[in-house]
Formats: sequence, C-alpha cells, structure tokens
Amino acid sequence: MDELTLLQRFAVAVLPVLFAITVHEVAHGWAAMKLGDKTAQMLGRLTLNPVKHIDPVGTILVPGLMLLFGGFIFGWAKPVPVTWQNLHNPKRDMALVAIAGPLSNLIMALIWAIVMKISLVLPVELSMLVQPLLYMGGIGITINLILLVLNLVPIPPLDGSRIVSSLLPGKWSWQYNRIENYGLFILMALLFTGVLQDIIGPPINTFQTVIYRLLGL
Repeated sequence: MDELTLLQRFAVAVLPVLFAITVHEVAHGWAAMKLGDKTAQMLGRLTLNPVKHIDPVGTILVPGLMLLFGGFIFGWAKPVPVTWQNLHNPKRDMALVAIAGPLSNLIMALIWAIVMKISLVLPVELSMLVQPLLYMGGIGITINLILLVLNLVPIPPLDGSRIVSSLLPGKWSWQYNRIENYGLFILMALLFTGVLQDIIGPPINTFQTVIYRLLGL
C-alpha cells in the first residue's frame, strides 16, 4: 500500500477494520446469548452498527496511529458485557464465548479473501473497482488474522486468557485473572518493544499463506 496516499489508505481500510472489530464483539454476544446470557442482547450490543461498539482509543486512535506510521493495523472495540452467572455451564461456556470472537475473524478473513479473488477476475470494463477491492481484501485478511492471533495470546483480558482461565482450578483461575488490571500495559509494552510482533507474526504469516494458497491468490 506504499503507493497510496494517507487518505486512500484510510478509505480502503475503514470498512475492513470496522467490520473486523464489530463482528468480533457481536460474535461474543451471540455466543453468550445462545449459552444462556442475554445481557448483550438487552443492551443492544448484538448489532453490526459500529457506533454501538466504538471505543475512542481502540477503534479510532490506535488504528489511526498504526495507519499513519505504517505499522500493522490493529484495534479493539468496547467489550460486549457477559454475565457469567447466567451461562448454562459458566466455566466451560466462558471459554466458548471467548473463542467465538477469534473464530469470527477467521471466517471474515476467508470472506475478504473471496473479495480479493473476485477483484482479480473482474472484467476490464470494471477496472475502477479492481484496485479498491484488491486493497480492501488484502487489508481485510490481514486485520482479521491479526485479531485472530492477537486475541488468542493468553494475557488478560484477551480471549486467550478466558480460555486458559476456564481450564485452571478455581483458586489459580482467580489469581490468573488478577493480571487483567495490568493487561493493557503489558500489551502496550510488548507492542512498542517489538516483542508482540515477534510472538504473533509467525502464526499470522502461516494463516495468511494457507488462505492465499486455498483461494489461489
């Protein structure tokens, strides 16, 4: 995307980023509803309207800075509330609710790969659509794979930590979850020291290679 201006980068990135973050949170709420907790539904969070999910820092500031300075783009939305006491089997179901978010990102990465594939087979008469769809497809794949892998990192409050917590005995789980108060600071430190990229980069590249080969991109 080096050949694009900043405005062009923003134009092709905004939809993939908003959908990636929004659908991720809706997936959590939908899974929770299916498992007995309707908190997200009652609060109007089971909607694809991004306004309901926007976090000023995670949805706007951080992705914007990443885009501006050329780093890999990621972000987050306001977490969908889950009342774990309402779940049928709280310990197990919290893990299922957690995995729903990254799973939705994997599905969206595949959808954006199809968009990218379509852009490559469009007739020349529609050449004005080819480049935007191609870039959007590429960004859509990348942002969704970043969110997929990043959220599986077992640092509270990321989804991976919910899965680990559900597997730990009660006392250990409680102690582990106390890290959540420092989780964002840990993630920011890992990000700005480059360690986070070293951790999530290889699996992201692996997923990307598999998807590109699967779709013949």
